[in-house]
Amino acid sequence: MYRTAKGEEIFVIDGHTHFWDGSPANQKNIHGKQFIDCFYAYHSNLSPPSEKWEKEKFEKYDAKTMFDDLFVTGYDDMAILQPTYLTDFYKSGFNTTERNSAMKKSHPDRFILNGAFDPRDGTKGLEALHALSEKHKLKGVKLYTAEWRGESKGYKLTDKASYQYLEAAQKLGIKNIHVHKGPTIIPLNRDAFDVADIDDVATSFQDLNFIVEHCGLPRLDDFCWIATQETNVYAGLAVALPFIHSRPGYFAHVISELLFWVGPDKILYGSDYGIWTPKWLIDKFMAFEIPADVTKETGSVLSMEAKTKILGLNAARIYGIDVEAQKKKIRAGGGYAHLPEAVHAPR
Repeated sequence: MYRTAKGEEIFVIDGHTHFWDGSPANQKNIHGKQFIDCFYAYHSNLSPPSEKWEKEKFEKYDAKTMFDDLFVTGYDDMAILQPTYLTDFYKSGFNTTERNSAMKKSHPDRFILNGAFDPRDGTKGLEALHALSEKHKLKGVKLYTAEWRGESKGYKLTDKASYQYLEAAQKLGIKNIHVHKGPTIIPLNRDAFDVADIDDVATSFQDLNFIVEHCGLPRLDDFCWIATQETNVYAGLAVALPFIHSRPGYFAHVISELLFWVGPDKILYGSDYGIWTPKWLIDKFMAFEIPADVTKETGSVLSMEAKTKILGLNAARIYGIDVEAQKKKIRAGGGYAHLPEAVHAPR
């Protein structure tokens, strides 16, 4: 919960969080080391110095650290756990639904648990998706189109097999399809993260929402031209938001283009925890204003109404969260007991 200087309460849903194990003990080969090292480089280069973690902590943090960073020190009210399996690189997987489900079980009112699928898994994968959906009552999945699987270095959403899985998701009521599209991570291929295939499936599956994580960066223009036409395509701000510290002018460009093309109703906040933590991101976001020269060009304004939608109301809408009822649950469970009565203003 974030409270403004005027005492307004802003309900925060963190749309993109992870509970990973990238430790050397879990790395299967050199690619496991390359992957977590690349994540750490993003963390080191885009975080304020005071928020930088030691490498050992970054590779594998515990459940309490994550909970405190999100909900005690941080302003999150709820967070969506997004899996990334990478079983070719990690012995037990990098960040699986099973690992995430333990967090959800411990804190059922604070987490939304998403699953995953890979269309290269064929019939067995479809059966696994049905079982996963039945077990966890999934409302969303996270897809990683650049993941390696044997000799394959990725797939496209427009593949025939992908259609079969999206049809299955639709029948199972898995409405929210989060897709990593944009930033590459060594050794994965940049082109396998290309946002272009979103266009076709968004048209074909009108009952599904496609949340493009990282808003397609560095292909922002491609994303915007697709998302402005497709009513069911959303922009996830993970990775884009941390530039608010190191490159505020670049962030102003990104957010103003998103507001111009996509609008404030289709942009979702995400910290990408544990690459970054919610507190400093939201402090800076709430204090941020788009420079006048950028507003003059695009007409975009990051108003309080827009910030409130981006930080939580948009995610609440597509996940069917009753915000007032959820606040009552969290309050009844003592989840707001640590909050001061007055203000959560930037410090």
